[in-house]
Amino acid sequence: MLAMPTSSHLLRRRPRLIISDQDLVRLEAMAANKLSQDPDLANRLLEELGRARIVSAHKLPHTVAAIGRNVTYHDETAARDRTVTLVFPENADIASGRVSVMTPIGVALIGLSEGASFHWETRAHAIRGLTVLRVAEPRLTELVDA
Repeated sequence: MLAMPTSSHLLRRRPRLIISDQDLVRLEAMAANKLSQDPDLANRLLEELGRARIVSAHKLPHTVAAIGRNVTYHDETAARDRTVTLVFPENADIASGRVSVMTPIGVALIGLSEGASFHWETRAHAIRGLTVLRVAEPRLTELVDA
């Protein structure tokens, strides 16, 4: 079955990514370690990191989804908005809205700027999409609770 032109166009159009140099080192190591357990996810993360623009941590724009930042996005499949905090796997707690960067949604969000949309094909060949609506630093109370 042939994909609809709009679907293939969405998959080819990839938004620009920006990653801090500090996060890059750890993300690459995590992806390499995950290759044997979940090669699809690890390769997707490595591919995204490979095309990202790398900047020093203090020059990372505040409008870019990064580790420790709150990201509000629109999930096109579920037709709803959701706010999560991107974290490393050891700090993940889905009930508290802390999403690991080593999950499909974490890989999709990392490095995206406000207004960017990202589409990907799932293992079941469905097209998923999201748009970053807002990126914010966590409030002090969120840092204490983490």
